[in-house]
Amino acid sequence: MRAAEGLAYHGRRLREILGVAIPAVVFVCMIAVGLDLRPTDFDRVRRRPLLVGAGLVGPLLLLPPAALLLVWWLAPPPHLEAGLLLIASCPVGGISNTYNYLARASTALSVTLTGTSCLLAVLTLPLVARVFEAALGRPFGFAVPMGALFAQLVLTLLVPVALGMGLRYLAPAFATRHERVFRVVSLVGLGLLVAFVIVQEGERFRDGLRETVTLAAGLVVLALGCGYLVGRVLGARAAAPDRFTLAVEFATRNVAIATVIAISLLGEVRFAVFATVYFLVELGIVALVIMAYRWRAPS
Repeated sequence: MRAAEGLAYHGRRLREILGVAIPAVVFVCMIAVGLDLRPTDFDRVRRRPLLVGAGLVGPLLLLPPAALLLVWWLAPPPHLEAGLLLIASCPVGGISNTYNYLARASTALSVTLTGTSCLLAVLTLPLVARVFEAALGRPFGFAVPMGALFAQLVLTLLVPVALGMGLRYLAPAFATRHERVFRVVSLVGLGLLVAFVIVQEGERFRDGLRETVTLAAGLVVLALGCGYLVGRVLGARAAAPDRFTLAVEFATRNVAIATVIAISLLGEVRFAVFATVYFLVELGIVALVIMAYRWRAPS
């Protein structure tokens, strides 16, 4: 009994700290993203509506079948299955903008897809949930946390990116001089965040870790592959940076929204734990992809 109470306490403590740490790290990362953006970058994105459409519609068509394939293949326990399907239902996570910024890929495309995906989530989240209900033959319903979606869109995307772009416009010398500093701070912040989660929740993650990581890694890899293939299908309309961005946008799911739904609406902490594991696995795999991409295209 005491052990269960201790785990519950540590789970609450972890969520409270991550509730502050993740937005803070993402906020700094998004300022760095804004420093690297110019209005002309978004002009180029607006001239390629097919690319944007593929980045928005592709995950809705490909990620649910990928998640259901993993459920059929690996037959995970019910709480892991629900966590996986919940992650696959969510819009793009804001951290994808930082991934693309660090890779020097199509950051403006990433920001556009992330913001639009979150705006459309009021429609896409229930739609994907209905698809899962039909496929599994049982309820998988939840309401859309509009307040959390709006707060994330404003506080961790629009405001910091606007601050970064404003600094670039008003103080270009400062932006150029400190852009590298922000990039390093972004990397260090992400690394410290991952280290903290592992240290704080090592015992919980070790409990069934192999199965959880296998499931999370399977979805990340399948999503990366789906996004890259969509870019290849677009051919000349998607250059190498665009293909990288599409792959990362497909794989980066909004674990914060998944956590809000899991805890506040479904009352299941275990789903939130899967979301945290997914974030760590996603971070590790995407970091390797970024290094490979930068090695092949160092400019």
